[in-house]
Amino acid sequence: MKTMLNVTQRVPGTPILTEEQLEHLGEGLVAYLKPIRTEDLGSIFQEVPEGIAPGTQLFALLGASGKPLVLTDSRDAALANAMENELHMVSVH
Repeated sequence: MKTMLNVTQRVPGTPILTEEQLEHLGEGLVAYLKPIRTEDLGSIFQEVPEGIAPGTQLFALLGASGKPLVLTDSRDAALANAMENELHMVSVH
């Protein structure tokens, strides 16, 4: 019979992260790529660039916290930026 671990139990000697620490976990270390269309830019970016045709496929490079780092029309350019800044790319499912 398998034993289920109660995930709310703290393992003795294991530090607990505060909400603020958790919010900054991976900051400056990891990033993820999000394909996005121009009409959805407002959901990520506070200031939406003008002059981009509606329906244009873009790529946003986002930090661990979801903070936008780069917006480009090329997936390769976004990945190159991550490599240049020594960010580890992760998958978000």
